[in-house]
Amino acid sequence: MDVIGDIAAIRTPLPRPGEVTPEECFDDAREQAEAARAEDAAALEAQCDGLEEDALLLALGNARARREAADREIRHLLAYGREFHGRRAYGLDALAEASGMSISGVRTAYTPHEIDAVARQIGRAPDSRRARPPARADRS
Repeated sequence: MDVIGDIAAIRTPLPRPGEVTPEECFDDAREQAEAARAEDAAALEAQCDGLEEDALLLALGNARARREAADREIRHLLAYGREFHGRRAYGLDALAEASGMSISGVRTAYTPHEIDAVARQIGRAPDSRRARPPARADRS
């Protein structure tokens, strides 16, 4: 059993016939995927050796870190679309559809912390802070 090779195969699937357009690029796409698999396997093996970690646990940790980074990027992009986009912020419905979230999820996805992070990253203040009513403790 080649655990590292199996993990690389899971992380970099090879294209199947009919999945590549135009079809005449299929062989090139497959070669590129095989090369990426080999590079991934070599990098994972080096990480495992250097850190003396289990390959699967290391791969899961790496995937989790990528997911957390993607979630952070989504929150920052939502904050940008709502808070930094001039007088006409993106609508909640468009942002919800693009992000795969509900409208209420978009409303609560980012905090003042994310707004501040975006402001630092783009070098300007938000166009306006939307007034958000404080959460009510009594919901009777």
